[in-house]
Amino acid sequence: MREQYRSTPLDEGTLAAGPMEQFAQWFAEAAAAALLEPNAMIVSTATPDGRPSSRTVLLKQYDARGFVFFTNYDSRKGREIDANPHVSLLFPWHPLERQIIVTGRAARIGRDETATYFRTRPHGSQLGALASDQSRVISSREELLRRYEELSARYPEGTQVPAPAHWGGIRVVPDAVEFWQGHENRLHDRLRYVRTDGGWTIERLAP
Repeated sequence: MREQYRSTPLDEGTLAAGPMEQFAQWFAEAAAAALLEPNAMIVSTATPDGRPSSRTVLLKQYDARGFVFFTNYDSRKGREIDANPHVSLLFPWHPLERQIIVTGRAARIGRDETATYFRTRPHGSQLGALASDQSRVISSREELLRRYEELSARYPEGTQVPAPAHWGGIRVVPDAVEFWQGHENRLHDRLRYVRTDGGWTIERLAP
């Protein structure tokens, strides 16, 4: 199983001044290419003693401040971020022979921001956030469905579901963002923005 990548070179002269502007450009191109969930990203966290874990979540917001996703704060990733805020994000856009790798620090967003986003979620997704004690051991799927049905009866369609106190947004503030473009003979382009006191510097990495 081996692919020979053939793509347009990624040149320092064509990059945006900052990583979030460059991300916006590549994200728009991924969306235009009709990739399945281009906002899907792998979030990697670690315990204070360095035991890593990874999972796929959906990017819901991004701006000059960083990348935002939403989760149960009592989940494994939530607990690991509380104990060790250093995280990595990976956007694996294989059909475009591209990936973006982000390293930075994660922190909870404000409750007002969380409540605003929570109200935009489908009713069923709101109930699901309440019903699931994410990452905890449960006895059966039936237990989860029973909890969901109880909440559905309490908060029928059209009523306001309260945003759970243990659920909310996480913002990852990047300190480095690597843009990876695949090329033939494994001579890939890897250009990385690194945060400095004066802004951002760009460096090229060997593939």
